Amino acid sequence: MNRATPRLRALAALPFVLVLAAHLLAFALWYDRLPDPLATHFGPDGGGRADGFTGRAGYALVSTALLLGVAVGWNLFVRRNILWGAWATAGFTGTLLVLILRDNLDAADAAEVVSPLANLTLAAAGAALLALAGLALTRLVPEEEPAADPGAADGPRLPLGPSEVAGWSRVSASRPLTVLALLALAAVPATLLLAPWPGAWLALLGLVIGVPGLALARVRVTVDRRGLTVRPALVPRPRVRVPLAEVTGATVRDIDPVSEFGGWGYRVWPQRTGVVLRSGEALVVRRDSGREFAVTVSDAHTAAALLNTLVERRGRL
Repeated sequence: MNRATPRLRALAALPFVLVLAAHLLAFALWYDRLPDPLATHFGPDGGGRADGFTGRAGYALVSTALLLGVAVGWNLFVRRNILWGAWATAGFTGTLLVLILRDNLDAADAAEVVSPLANLTLAAAGAALLALAGLALTRLVPEEEPAADPGAADGPRLPLGPSEVAGWSRVSASRPLTVLALLALAAVPATLLLAPWPGAWLALLGLVIGVPGLALARVRVTVDRRGLTVRPALVPRPRVRVPLAEVTGATVRDIDPVSEFGGWGYRVWPQRTGVVLRSGEALVVRRDSGREFAVTVSDAHTAAALLNTLVERRGRL
């Protein structure tokens, strides 16, 4: 599995460098015309009138940290086929930041500053322009080589007689994901008590993060005559199943969640999906469609050997 090359990472970082330079240049040129504090948050009521404020120095630091943080995130997750997304993100974020400065120009009172809804249209246009630039630059990055086919012919085997039946099952867990999910769920009642109306949105976010996170934090991986099944350890649904009829082979590979799947949890990429809870040993199954399914689990070698044996036995029927 190819990882992001230095050239790809440089091209993913480039739009954020350009946008940051343009933003800081505008900030320096307009510095004397900006109020202190600046209007930096605008509510839906009152035609987009300001309802949040930040000092000029604080705004420069926060906006710089925001662009650099997003740039780092894209450098961790970027792939050749989504390079345009990094450029689009930089274009949208950078345009909004410059428009905030423009809206504050020559304002006697930051409380009177208004950010028109048209700013979102302009930011979307900026994102589209940079997305096209990123798409054009994709040709500078070599295409990823297809992953080696972990076919049954080359994979491990489990000695199994013609009439013997076997199954394999293990639990795979992620302590960090469990802690994150529990914290998100614990924050739900707290946010509702402290701020009933604004807190409702934060509570909803806590549920969206906490419930699926807790379900994925501990999963049971099973290999048997039906194929491969991955489901939450405590409940039977939801589950992911790869039927034996769709399996062409299985191998074991060490996986880096960030560089190969863009993070932890249930991950979907163009040629592969996976349930990735940690770094290291993973069962990797090749489907007849050519796609891979990976799940990080201990004793993956036994699981791969059993799957290959069952695939081979099925082929003799």
